[in-house]
Formats: sequence, structure tokens, C-alpha cells
Amino acid sequence: MIIRYLATLTLLVFIFTGCASKLKEEQTYNKPAEYWYKEILKFYANGNLDKADDAYTSLASEHVGSPYLKEALMILAQAHLEEDEYLMSNFYLDNYIRRFATSKNIEYLKYLKIKSHFQEFKNPKRNQKLLIDTIADANLYLQKFPNSIYNPMVKTILTKLYLTELILNRDIAKLYKRLGRTKAAKIYEEKINKSWLKDTPIATQNSGIFSTILD
Repeated sequence: MIIRYLATLTLLVFIFTGCASKLKEEQTYNKPAEYWYKEILKFYANGNLDKADDAYTSLASEHVGSPYLKEALMILAQAHLEEDEYLMSNFYLDNYIRRFATSKNIEYLKYLKIKSHFQEFKNPKRNQKLLIDTIADANLYLQKFPNSIYNPMVKTILTKLYLTELILNRDIAKLYKRLGRTKAAKIYEEKINKSWLKDTPIATQNSGIFSTILD
């Protein structure tokens, strides 16, 4: 009798616990847009970007046309950039550009994209495509926005990338020479000779200088 009573009590506890959990889970759906926006701000302030991302997902899925989306996207883009989480930062920037870019803010948004890609570029030897793509993006930015207030920063980034590319090309040319691949080495030597930075003192350094250049 006692065993049956305990078994029944245990079952009831599981049922009520499950119902409570389910109720709590259901209560996290169908919230007003302002609720999810405040959740984003709360988790951002606490340094919990994973939870902030989850709250944004709920905001974006439940309130497609909410004006809170615009500010939430920018907050999360900046937050992930500060945490060196560049893929997530670019995800939010791309969404912001697609939905909210205007002639007034596109210069800033494109600058943030270049800055994010530049900061993502931590290991040049493993990210040659990223290097080439970021150089192309920076040059395109300067052509498209010749009077942008962000041009000095873009030019600084571009110079650092060109210098990184030069040093990387020197390393590759030396490697090909050691391997006896003279034709391949010559291709990279031609690239080096075309660089406007080839005679600068820092350009004679090896790849160990990358971290200094990319700061």
C-alpha cells in the first residue's frame, strides 16, 4: 500500500513538473516585440550574447515588421564585433543592410563591414582569399564614396592590408626559391616589385610582424 502510494505520488510530481515546464515554455512565445527587445538588451548587458541572439530570433520570427528590429540588429552587430565574433557580426550587418540601408547610412554600414573583415583577418597565411577580398572591398568603397568621412580609416586599413600582402608575397617567393620552383618564385617577385610599399623599412620584415601591422 505504501509503495503504491509513493509510486502514485512520484508520478504526480513528474506530471505537474512537466506541465509547469511546458507552461513556462509556452509563456516564452507570442510575447510583444517590446518584450523581446528588452530581453536582448538585458542579455547584452549581462554579456550573454547567445541568449541575446535567441531573443532576436524570437523578435524577428514573431514580429517581422517591428521597428525594434532595426536597433536590435545594430546592437548585436556591434556586440559581436567587440567580442571578435566576426561571422555573427557580419550576419547582423548583412541583415541590417538588406532591410534598413539608406543613402544616409550606407557609407557607415559598408565601413563596418570592411572593419569587421579586417579584424577577422588574424592569420594571413590561412586567409589569403579574405585578404584579397577585403582589399577589393576597401578599394571599391573609396571609389564609391570618395568624400566619405570614414575614408581615412578605410585608407589606413587598406595600407595595412597591402603591407601584409607584400610581406606574405615575400615569404611565398622565398619558399618557392628554396623548393627550386623558380618560375613560381618569379611570379611573386613581380608582384613584390609592383608594390608601392616595397621600399618601406617595415616591408623587409618577415611574417612575424603581421600581428603588429594588423593591430
